[in-house]
Amino acid sequence: MGGGSIGRHFIEAGLVDELRISLVPVLFGAGISMFAGLEDRHIELEPLEVIATSTIHMRFKVVRG
Repeated sequence: MGGGSIGRHFIEAGLVDELRISLVPVLFGAGISMFAGLEDRHIELEPLEVIATSTIHMRFKVVRG
């Protein structure tokens, strides 16, 4: 929880072991991208779970090299 900006800071610091992302359709407006500014950094993710309803819930493990 906390949104894209907080999530990005934790990713940059290497403190994330697992990501849980919920995609919700938006008709108007825009959100904050969790991955903006991380283009020069590769993050390998292993898919763990996907649940599709009106919202798509995804769970990923961050793979450490």
